[in-house]
Amino acid sequence: MEEKLKKKKKPRGKALLIQGKCIACGAKCQAACPTDAVEMSESGEPIFEDAKCIGCRKCIKVCPADAIEIIFPPGEAAIPSEIESESLSDEEETELKKGGVDVLAWKGVWVFVEQTDGVAHSVSWELLGVGRTLAQDLGVELSAFILGSNIKALADEAFGYGAEKVYLMDDPILSHYRTEPYLHGSISLIRKCKPEIVLMGATGLGRDLAGAVATELNTGLTADCTGLTIDKKMRLLEQTRPAFGGNIMATILTETARPQMASVRPHVMSKQDFMPGRKGETIIEPFTLPEREVTTKVLEVINLVSESSVDISAANIIVSGGRGMLNADNFKLLQNLADLLGGVVGCSRSAVDAGWISPDRQVGQTGKTVKPKLYIACGISGAIQHLVGMQNADYIIAINKDKTAPIFEVAHLGIVGDVFQIVPVIIEQLKERGAKSMVCE
Repeated sequence: MEEKLKKKKKPRGKALLIQGKCIACGAKCQAACPTDAVEMSESGEPIFEDAKCIGCRKCIKVCPADAIEIIFPPGEAAIPSEIESESLSDEEETELKKGGVDVLAWKGVWVFVEQTDGVAHSVSWELLGVGRTLAQDLGVELSAFILGSNIKALADEAFGYGAEKVYLMDDPILSHYRTEPYLHGSISLIRKCKPEIVLMGATGLGRDLAGAVATELNTGLTADCTGLTIDKKMRLLEQTRPAFGGNIMATILTETARPQMASVRPHVMSKQDFMPGRKGETIIEPFTLPEREVTTKVLEVINLVSESSVDISAANIIVSGGRGMLNADNFKLLQNLADLLGGVVGCSRSAVDAGWISPDRQVGQTGKTVKPKLYIACGISGAIQHLVGMQNADYIIAINKDKTAPIFEVAHLGIVGDVFQIVPVIIEQLKERGAKSMVCE
């Protein structure tokens, strides 16, 4: 009997609707079913065909109301629970190995530490924070990999932000970013060590490198993610990002290729506290591409800094205006408020499209992602494209005439009214009471 149990496949069961829990979400379970075992009733509830159902649980994963369960026939229900809890069934393991890539051979979570002149971009440390959670869920190591010249000091910094292991490629050829050498170094490390997940910042440099690496490795890349979680059963990275122009949030999986790659904008993820004195293993890898084989050369580096340009992504206080500001002159009102608070002026895309304010002030999916301590939205309706760029602010104040505006759904304080009547009153009150004493420094 014991020998028979060892050879028995894990029971898969059949899907069953839990009565009273279905919310008629729009047939997500039917769309997810690989065997056409789901039909929809007139009321929008699923009807499962036992003969077709293979118990794959894909309908359960997509159900937003937890309205589906798996039941087992009497013969399967009698099988001991230890068989039911085995890690992977034969079908699941086959699925993980299809596509010509043995994804089970790839282990670990890696974060690319972007640096310029030995100074790391803050998004790298933010990614180590979320990378720590992903690595814990998978039961694997969290590693950082750094390319550049004279960058050994960054290894200690990476350990302080949570990395257990750091891979370094330190060579003069890597002193300035060029796609070819950074691509060569990155793919040689990834092919050698086989991390299952690679995260990069969605900066100008990160977007260029991530796309090149994913193309070279013939794997998937999900850009501008706003959420990263793990499907522990299948060891899949669940990559959530806005889709269809920002109208929905899509969760994307890379099932049959490795590594699973995602990029995240700065200030989307929370940066963990630095732990001074924390140590880990540093691995120095040689860089093998000679300079003569690099087709691009850096002749001179010129820093272009405009007096009028502002990095709104680094601001603690932002006063933003949208279509409700009506014209460019009215943004002077918001500038007065921002000056009193020690902040900067931002805007929605509609204000940029109308030519009222420069594009470097735009907050949102096609602008900057910000995470200030205080965000004041004036005359902004709150389209999802804007919300994904500012909804993680510590405190949000929204001012809008339309009480049904979506911006109020994320605001901590909502004021329904005319922005041209409300903002002048706020400015007057701040002047009387001392603005900077009333806000967080």
